[in-house]
Amino acid sequence: MTKVSPEFVEEPQMQIVRSVSRDVSLTNNQFPTYKLGPSFEVLQDTKEDNKGPPLKEVVEEETDRLTEQHNRLSVRDLASKFDKNLSAAAKLSNEAKIREAPSLEGHVLLKKLRDSLEFLKGRLTGLNKEDIEKAISLVEALAVKLTQNEGELIQEKFEVKKLVNFLKQASEDAKRLVNQERSFACAEIESARSVVQRIGEALDEEERNSPTSAKQEVEGLLEEVQEARRIKLLHQPSKVMDMEHELRALRIQIREKSTVSFKLQKELTMSRRAGQNKSEFYELTGSEMLGSIIRIQSCSDEAIDVSKCSIQWYRLSSECSRREPIVGADKFVYAPEPIDVGRLLEADIVSNGQKVSLTTTAPIDPASGLGSYVETLFRKSNIEFSVVIAQMNGRNYSSRSAHCFHVGKTKLKLGKGWITKARDSYSKSMQLCGFRGGGNSAAKSLFWLPRKGHSFVLVFESEKERNGALMAARKYAMDCNVILAGPDDDALL
Repeated sequence: MTKVSPEFVEEPQMQIVRSVSRDVSLTNNQFPTYKLGPSFEVLQDTKEDNKGPPLKEVVEEETDRLTEQHNRLSVRDLASKFDKNLSAAAKLSNEAKIREAPSLEGHVLLKKLRDSLEFLKGRLTGLNKEDIEKAISLVEALAVKLTQNEGELIQEKFEVKKLVNFLKQASEDAKRLVNQERSFACAEIESARSVVQRIGEALDEEERNSPTSAKQEVEGLLEEVQEARRIKLLHQPSKVMDMEHELRALRIQIREKSTVSFKLQKELTMSRRAGQNKSEFYELTGSEMLGSIIRIQSCSDEAIDVSKCSIQWYRLSSECSRREPIVGADKFVYAPEPIDVGRLLEADIVSNGQKVSLTTTAPIDPASGLGSYVETLFRKSNIEFSVVIAQMNGRNYSSRSAHCFHVGKTKLKLGKGWITKARDSYSKSMQLCGFRGGGNSAAKSLFWLPRKGHSFVLVFESEKERNGALMAARKYAMDCNVILAGPDDDALL
């Protein structure tokens, strides 16, 4: 028995060492360290593997990283990434298949080892038998551990297969998206290319069909510009200035000659009228323009004094087709107002049952600079004039103090300081026109009837202010749908 036991003991010990090393070296190439715990349990001392993390952690980390980068990767990058991960998953699957064979071989070796130990147990006694029983319990514990490792390996294999299928599907989807985007891009490129081609053909057609006259016009303009540049280079600045002065002097002479010619035409017209009717004893004197005074004077010693005659003024159109009586204009003096511009004026003189008619030689001309003055008034926030009240309610006004005449957008106002003489809005009953009662200041006076039974005759500082006030008030009244004029002058406006 002493001869057999060393042989049987030594050989199983070698087999035990070889089989354990081949069975438990699953993740590294070194022998694991086991210890026997309470109740004869086999415990393995786990040490950190500095060579790399376990397979499960690698799979989980890769899956999380792919999930995070899925939304911010482009289609092409995603496809290449899926291809790389697919190759890595295939490699892991191959490693799992390679590791599956040693696992099966380990079960067979453990079974053989346990059978050998059982055989030895039946033939040994004493301390050797107890050692054999401990070895058998250790082999059984290793078999349980191997079974647990196989379960984990199966779970890892299942996850690897799941990941491989997911990566395959994702790779196919990515390739499909890449192909779809490529087809869309190709279609857009072809569409843009066809549009550019059509535009080019249309431009070529338009260029072929464009008339040659346009080119000729451009060439003619270029020639004219070149000729003008040549002429400008030939002339010296001093000569150009001399020519400008000569032109300015010629314009002044032409203006003076035209004024003299106009006066001569008027005198010629008056002489013709005098020759045609030698029995006329009166004539019209004064400048026939806005801002002046036209007077009736006697031109014969036999004529009756004008102040003793009955006079009535009329407005005539330029064709003299119709004449309108000027209500209140029954004096030998009349000052035209803005409404008379462009019309002829006529005066009927009745004395001793005889009537004589006098007409202006030409329509009344506008005053120079009045238009720009009125535009300046409209740019002001308040239009106010300094006036003197000559008459109030048909009676002479004793006070000659200055008052303020305000022309507003909705009303007219006359006052002095805090005292208001009259203030009324524009209405159909209001009247405003030039003063028609004669006098030396008729060209600077206007008649204002705010309401019935209340009237004023206002004298301005100049003829321009009087005419500007009339034009501004009538413009604001028109904005309020009111025609502001003198008595029976509505038809003319």
